[in-house]
Amino acid sequence: MHDTLLLFGATGDLAQRYLFPSLLHLLRDRLLPPSFRVVAIGRSEHDDEGFRSWLRERMDDGERRDNAALEDLLQRIVYHSIDLNDADAMAKALSHYADRPAVSYLSTPPDLFAPACLGLKAAGLLEDPSRLVLEKPIGHDLASARAINATLRASLDESRIFRIDHYLGKAPVQNLLALRFGNTLLEAVWERRWIESVDIVVAETAGVDGREGYYAGYGALRDMVQNHMLQLLALIAMEPPSTLDADSIRDEKRKVLRALRPMTAADAARDSVRGRYGDGVVDGTAVKGFRHESDVGTFVALRAWIDNWRWSGVPFRLVTGKRMPARATEVVVSFRPVSHWLFDRPSAERAPPNRMRMRLQPEETIELGLMGSLAAPEWGATELQPMSLDLTMSPTPKRRIAYERLMIDALKGDQTLFVRDDEVEAAWRWIDSVSDAWREAGVGTQPYPAGSWGPPAAAPFLPATLSGNGKRKG
Repeated sequence: MHDTLLLFGATGDLAQRYLFPSLLHLLRDRLLPPSFRVVAIGRSEHDDEGFRSWLRERMDDGERRDNAALEDLLQRIVYHSIDLNDADAMAKALSHYADRPAVSYLSTPPDLFAPACLGLKAAGLLEDPSRLVLEKPIGHDLASARAINATLRASLDESRIFRIDHYLGKAPVQNLLALRFGNTLLEAVWERRWIESVDIVVAETAGVDGREGYYAGYGALRDMVQNHMLQLLALIAMEPPSTLDADSIRDEKRKVLRALRPMTAADAARDSVRGRYGDGVVDGTAVKGFRHESDVGTFVALRAWIDNWRWSGVPFRLVTGKRMPARATEVVVSFRPVSHWLFDRPSAERAPPNRMRMRLQPEETIELGLMGSLAAPEWGATELQPMSLDLTMSPTPKRRIAYERLMIDALKGDQTLFVRDDEVEAAWRWIDSVSDAWREAGVGTQPYPAGSWGPPAAAPFLPATLSGNGKRKG
């Protein structure tokens, strides 16, 4: 395990909310090397002690119980204010940290990836076995992603590049692999003959506030679908890998992403809905709508098709949006109805299908919806009613921040839960087909009030498990 972490973007929101708290927990639990050190790099002007004081204030949320662990972490941090576009300045400030292998973590906008790589290379911090970690998004489209990947490959080989998608560090996502490949019951029916549809929903109550500039360039399609949602889709739809090593898993995910049917202008109106939230009420609070001169969307609903033997004809519905009524990330697998219905009540048309529902947030649960009998002497016929089988582990273990697992893996050199270059490019290829189809077909954003489940046209894309959506077929 490497013991030096260079954290770029150290004064950013991600570092404050997740990265430094993750390091605190790992250090407290003695999962980091005794000699572990952090080199924090940001744009703000601080000396070492000034940055430590600044970070101490932001990590003291009133819930911390271990002051000693925080002080231990702070004393391991040194700070540098560096312009990442200046390779010479980077080399001068950071070259003396190349005395031992390091992990450089770029929590920065993607336009800084290439110059930062040049500076790290000049500082000797990308020599084998040092590693590089990058936050999403990797580019803005296929062309920019390819350019970034080419720059990365010129500085170090793919085996030492770690592209983070923090959803892959979540315990329920990892449990998805265990459920699929560790149980004959599920894997035997995990295909088009038994599964009718798959829904993937990422709903956020938060708005775009404070990120207007970034969001205007990316929107919901590039911000959420290209990475988080397509990674979930790939894990759900992938073929069983030969082993659970990094390349075997990523080979199978790439095959799924390459099998996604490109969207055409003729399909765009039927298989997609774009939206932008207006004024409304979320959690009892009035909020203003998102206003921008561009046509960028804060909501997108897509129907994706995977053209292979296992999934041909099965719709994968992807829905994500800002200012939704509830915060939820869930996957719903709906199975086909039984081939011959024997029961009087309910009728076959009114019987809900078997569903497996995996919630990633806010709580982490796995439920299997079945039908059970209310048969008793007083009934004149056998009546069925829905029943739920809770598959969540009990008692629920303490869940770590997803970044904790990913940081440990990066320090150890395990790429299993990271994204490879060909996966990124395959995902962008499909995303580009969607944006091109929208442009050719003139598909614009439709308004929806904050606190709703998106534009009315998106109702057929929403799973029936979402509160207030009722029963939805198709």
